[in-house]
Formats: sequence, C-alpha cells, structure tokens
Amino acid sequence: MVIGVVIVLILIVIGLIIYNLRIHKKIQTFKNINQRITNLSVVQDFMNTVGETSSVDNKIKRMNEILIERYEIKYSTIVVFDGADYIVKASNVDERHWDSLRSLQDIEMFKDSITTATPKYVTVNDEKERLPYQQMEFGRAKSAIFFPLYIDNIYIGYWIIESGTPHDFDNVDITVLEVIKDNIVSILKTVEHQRTLESIVRTDEFTELYSEEYLYGEGKRKIDQYGTSTVCMFKITNLEMINKKYSRELGNKVVIEVSNFIKEAISSDYVFVRYMGPKFVIVFSGAEISGVADFINDKKEALEQLKVVYNDEKTKKEQQAIPRLNFVLSTYYKGTGLEEVLKKLEEYLDNADIQESDITNI
Repeated sequence: MVIGVVIVLILIVIGLIIYNLRIHKKIQTFKNINQRITNLSVVQDFMNTVGETSSVDNKIKRMNEILIERYEIKYSTIVVFDGADYIVKASNVDERHWDSLRSLQDIEMFKDSITTATPKYVTVNDEKERLPYQQMEFGRAKSAIFFPLYIDNIYIGYWIIESGTPHDFDNVDITVLEVIKDNIVSILKTVEHQRTLESIVRTDEFTELYSEEYLYGEGKRKIDQYGTSTVCMFKITNLEMINKKYSRELGNKVVIEVSNFIKEAISSDYVFVRYMGPKFVIVFSGAEISGVADFINDKKEALEQLKVVYNDEKTKKEQQAIPRLNFVLSTYYKGTGLEEVLKKLEEYLDNADIQESDITNI
C-alpha cells in the first residue's frame, strides 16, 4: 500500500517536473519571440529615424534615445572617430564626463577589445569601488559593456552602455546586444552619405550663397517642413557672352548683383543657392507654383532692366551689361527625389535656345 502511494507520488513529481520544463520552454520561446519583436520594432524605429529630415548628428542622438527607451539602458554613449579625433556623437551622460568617455580607446582593458572586435564587460564588486576608466566619477557607473564598432572591417569608434549597479550585466544576453550594435553600425553606415554631403557644402566666393550640396542636407530639412514646394531654376543666359565680349570681372559683377537682388526680394524661409556657373536655384518652401510665377515675372522684368557697370582699371573704360534670364519652374513633393526635379530643370535650361528668356512651367 505504502509502496503504491510512493510510486504515485513519484509519478506526480515526475509529471510536475515535465510540466514545469514544458512551461519553462514555452516561457523561453515567448521571451525569444518577444525579444525578436522588440528588435524588429527597434530596427523599424531606426529606419524611420534615418528617413527623418534632420542632420546626421541629430539622427544618431535620436537612435541613442531609442536604445535607452526601448531596452531600458541606464547610460548609453556612442563615440565615433572622425579621422582625427574621437567625438561623442550621442550620450545621456552629463557632458562633464565626456572627456573620459571619448578616451576609452586609450584604456588598456579596451585595447584588446578593439583589436579583436569583441565586447568587453567590466564591473566592480563593491559600491565604494569605481571602474578603471573613470577619472572623476565615483558614483555614476558600476558596470559597463564596451562594444567596438566596425564598418567593412574598418574600426570607426565604439558604443558603451553603463549601469549604476555592480554586476548589473552579469546575466544579460550579449547576443541581443550584439544585434543592437550591428543595427547601430548599419545606421551609421546609412547616414554616411548624408554626412559626406553635409561636409562638402561650400559657400560661393562671389555671391556668398551655399553650393548645390546644401539642397540635399540642411536645405532639404527646411524644404521638407512642407508637403509641396515650388522649385525655380534660372540661368543668366548671356553670362558667357559678357565674359567674352567685355571681361570676366564684369561677368562676376553681374552674378553678384543678380544674386543680391534675389536675396533681398525673397523670404529667409526660402532656399537660394548658386547651383552651377550661370545657374541658380530658389526653392519656395510651401508655395504654390501659380503664386511663384507671378512673383518671378515681376523680378525678371526688374532684373532685365538692371544696368551693371564695371570700371576697368587697365583700360580706364567703363563696361556695361544687362543680364538676360531664363526661368523654369516645377513642383517638388516631399518624400520624392529633389535631385530628379533639379536634373529635369537643368536639362531644360541647357537645351533651351540661347535667346530664350521666359518663365516656363514643367
């Protein structure tokens, strides 16, 4: 009788163990699925950030904010090497600690991590201790994981997460953090093209206008505050003739006076750049093409009565020229390719008859 009861109890215990194992397995499966959903959601948030009309630095900061919010990370810092210096691109750590955070590549314990492209976990055992890389921070971080960042096998910086609790990352799933790190690298790689455009924007020495590249960075952010805008490209069609017949100095003065006239006539909300040579671009942000056409017509008439004078010091002769302009307008829709609109306008002006001096909508 007793043996039978014991056998029954043993079977019940075995059954409960099997049941608990199954429940544990289901919980782990659920956690894995939930983690994957979270990762996918974060990746989607990252991609949305890339698509936003903001600077590269703001996109990286937003990406770091997403990591902190979605993964409940206490401190997260992204440091990028720009070719000369290590720059803190994003961090929720007080700026007075950034000097130590941008110098981690010089810390012995992290050098091996950089060399081997593997993460490095550091922690303290006692609340009174501090992490080796901390110079003036006694209470902020007690554990950290350092991730070197690589793009196409080229070291570009690092990502470090920190906690104010010792051993806080002992049981963290490193594979999940590796996925996050890979996403950070992907975003940094994606925005590299935008960074390049932003870095090569220059100012024209004669007109003090931004160059064409401005349209694809800061300019586009201003433009994309509106759903539709009117893009106007115009060309000083007789500039080449003025340069040849009179002098390049007179031609430069024509360019300066035409650009100054336009600058004074348009709102600072609009984007005005020297596109290339005799061509200029005005983007009337949020404006309808019909209203812009009337405005351009008035300005064109005034400009084509503008007498530009240059006194040649060598010949002691006065040179005069009146600019002749050809305008073409088109509508730009937010989310579409601005460069395609500009290409279409440029092709029209380049193929137009040299004598054409109109305002054309395409």
